[in-house]
Amino acid sequence: MSLDSATLIAAAGLVAGAFGGLLGLGGGVFLVPFLVLVLNVPMHQAIATSIVAVIATSSTGAAMNVERKIVNIRLGMLLEITTVAGAIAGGLTASMLPGPLLAKIFAAILVVIAVMMAAGDRLRTLAPAEPSLGNELLPGSYSDPATGAEVRYSVRNLRGTMAISLLAGNVSGLLGLGGGIFKVPAMHLISGVPMKAAAATSNFMIGVTAAAGAFIYFAEGHLNPHVASPAALGVMAGSFLGIKLGRRINAGMLTWIFILVLLFASLQLFLSSE
Repeated sequence: MSLDSATLIAAAGLVAGAFGGLLGLGGGVFLVPFLVLVLNVPMHQAIATSIVAVIATSSTGAAMNVERKIVNIRLGMLLEITTVAGAIAGGLTASMLPGPLLAKIFAAILVVIAVMMAAGDRLRTLAPAEPSLGNELLPGSYSDPATGAEVRYSVRNLRGTMAISLLAGNVSGLLGLGGGIFKVPAMHLISGVPMKAAAATSNFMIGVTAAAGAFIYFAEGHLNPHVASPAALGVMAGSFLGIKLGRRINAGMLTWIFILVLLFASLQLFLSSE
């Protein structure tokens, strides 16, 4: 691989890492379409690279978010139980599916999540009115730098979010997304966790989720170090930028950035798989 290609991959990783750190997604949702559409990297290699990038994003951003006390650590550890199980199953399944089919699955999932986020207020009304398991055990609070307000919340419907986390882990292992693309909406819409706390808690978890699937992709020979190394370096740098941007953006704007990026990536991936 040429120096120009490596520089381009690192630059793409920088952008992916910034969005990943900002939204708690790990960057895979942006990096995979770029590698496939711009550099013609095979889908399985792009997913393997994304998984490495997700680990880098989590390693970089988690410490910063924990220090700012935005992460709900106890909630994250509980959700990770089902997420890792799903990630292992997804990694095993991915090797059996062709690249174009994976791209279409990826694109369809992005649209579903974007619609869920756009309908957030309506979906939240479907959650139980009375708090269920986890409300008393998993309270959270943080100071929002963008508004200066102290945000307090309690987690509700923990069982529902854990079920979604199983699916998130499966998608992580299957498509290299880190699982945040499902866990952030689930925590926000089902469990009533504020958007910033949901993104930070997802960022805390995604590295462990991705590591569970990384070994499978490595064993199958899909991990190309010439692609993964510059991508991981770019993502690590971008993650710092994303975390800092998150301090200055209000929660409503963060949600709509999330939605628009998902729809764009979905369209590009679907067209590329035709």
